[in-house]
Amino acid sequence: MRAEPMPLHRRLRRFCHVFFVIFLLIQFLPDRVQGDPHADYALAFMTIMEVLTLLISVCIKKEPGLNLFVDIMGFVYILLIGWTLLTAKGNLVKASFFPPPGVVFEAAIRDSRVILVNIKTSLGIVAQGYLLALILAIPLGLFLGWSFRLGNAATYIAKFLSSIPPVVYIPYGIALLPTFRSVSVMVIFLASFWPVLAGTMSGVLQVEKQILDSARSLNLHRASLLFHIILPASMPQIFIGCNQGLSVSFILLTSAEMIGARSGLGYYVKNFSDLGDYTRIILGVLVIGMVVTVMVFFFNKLQRYLLRWKQ
Repeated sequence: MRAEPMPLHRRLRRFCHVFFVIFLLIQFLPDRVQGDPHADYALAFMTIMEVLTLLISVCIKKEPGLNLFVDIMGFVYILLIGWTLLTAKGNLVKASFFPPPGVVFEAAIRDSRVILVNIKTSLGIVAQGYLLALILAIPLGLFLGWSFRLGNAATYIAKFLSSIPPVVYIPYGIALLPTFRSVSVMVIFLASFWPVLAGTMSGVLQVEKQILDSARSLNLHRASLLFHIILPASMPQIFIGCNQGLSVSFILLTSAEMIGARSGLGYYVKNFSDLGDYTRIILGVLVIGMVVTVMVFFFNKLQRYLLRWKQ
């Protein structure tokens, strides 16, 4: 049965809005960090978030999706409330290391163009390395998994090679490849290739023998057997490997960019850490987290769409 749409008054009457009111009330407390000159930026950010929450609550009519969204927003509000109390209002942490949220949001606006350029650079590197890994790992995994004996042996080899951190290959990449961007692409490729290969082989090996025997009894061509039986049945495990590869790719990307790159989100954090600018360090960390979260969200949407036959 399909879930009934929620009435509008129930969609708007959510507990997360209480946290927004609490944040507004906190603004009346005196500042203890020499007066926070950028408090208006935090207030503007929270107001924009609240308006978006109300608009999206109007648009999302199904309860499960709305519950997930407002719960996430509730955590964001709680985080900003705690951050404000610990810094601008309470001065419980050192302001030079942990600036108030308004200071960080002001820096985000001032550095917005630079941040967008770095995001574009990082996403370009991830796209090149990750897509290359998918193009090579999935067909190879299907081929190796086709044979039970060969697939079992290759699974252990893949596990051994995937246990080696790709960052250890950076010195060889610097020596052999022409640019550091190509080195970063190599690191992303190695980080993604082995999880995707292992997931593909695992998916093929887990296809039930009865299904394959039934398909063979119908005299299906090997290509039809591969693309219409084995590949769809292996997709859940393939996506598990793709998810692992995508998550590890961003971790290693920022690590690689912090070593020798001249652009990218990892370079942004490393550059300002050398300068002792903790405001932009926190900003860079937040941007990395948001970019990864958005990428994983859309990847999961794609996964649910392609695996909708499992519902």
